[in-house]
Amino acid sequence: MRVLVTGGAGFIGSYLCEALLNQGNEVICIDNLITGSLKNIEPLFKKEGFCFIKQDVTNYIHIPGELDFVLHFASPASPKDYLDYPIQTLKVGALGTHKTLGVAKEKGAAYILASTSEVYGDPLVHPQREDYWGNVNPIGPRGVYDEAKRFAEALTMAYHRYHGVNIKIARIFNTYGPRMRPTDGRAIPTFIIQSLKGEPLTVFGDGSQTRSFCYISDMIEGILKLMKSNINEPVNLGNPDEMTILNLAKKIIELTKSKSEITFQPSSIDDPKTRKPDISLAKSYLGWEPKVSLEEGLKKTINWFREELKLEELNE
Repeated sequence: MRVLVTGGAGFIGSYLCEALLNQGNEVICIDNLITGSLKNIEPLFKKEGFCFIKQDVTNYIHIPGELDFVLHFASPASPKDYLDYPIQTLKVGALGTHKTLGVAKEKGAAYILASTSEVYGDPLVHPQREDYWGNVNPIGPRGVYDEAKRFAEALTMAYHRYHGVNIKIARIFNTYGPRMRPTDGRAIPTFIIQSLKGEPLTVFGDGSQTRSFCYISDMIEGILKLMKSNINEPVNLGNPDEMTILNLAKKIIELTKSKSEITFQPSSIDDPKTRKPDISLAKSYLGWEPKVSLEEGLKKTINWFREELKLEELNE
């Protein structure tokens, strides 16, 4: 197959490019490198069938030849990133989705949208099922990401209903693993870096807010299964094992054998109090559920960050 992946130099996007190439597909990766990194895809340049285009997908996209799939994964995805790039986040959710849907329609390609658990906002329903409409503050600071993805879903469904584009929507819950940026502001990389450096771990609020963390290999498997499915409605992809942020911080201190303390800072605006996916649809339609335990995934991620810190020290 010939596959276009936007945001392909990002965390999840780079693993997708790698997996698709390993299956023998031709992969065209587009990224403007605002939050993605060439380091993530550097090994792929040696592989046959890989092509990289540095481009902002909110502009016109021209891809010569046929395409079988368009995977739209371009977007800042951490709170720090979309607060740093609010306009770009809204544009890639709106204009980027429009441009990539246009490519899929032109080529007769199937389309996969990387949506997010953030479409549920600060949920009043727990766990979150796909038929829950969400509780989002459209004008809050997080609204630039939440509403960009909600609009992207609406536009994607409109292209399916009106133009007959074969679409799939992955509602991706918190995902972690090697290649995360240490400075992206998310809990796991932040806590790991602070622990490895012996610095205090910063927990926002009292740490009672919950999240559910899915290891990257499980997430990639779920996305690839969704690609091959006949589902044209949103599907939650995530790990339903829920834990508090405070317990996550304690777990990372334990696994790193760090002497770091935990400090508390004021809560972020509109920070969701709970987050847990109902993955019944993914289980029944895709035969998918996560396999990697949090402890196993954290150990792999910690080891990767430990090596990254050593490289940093050597380069200083």
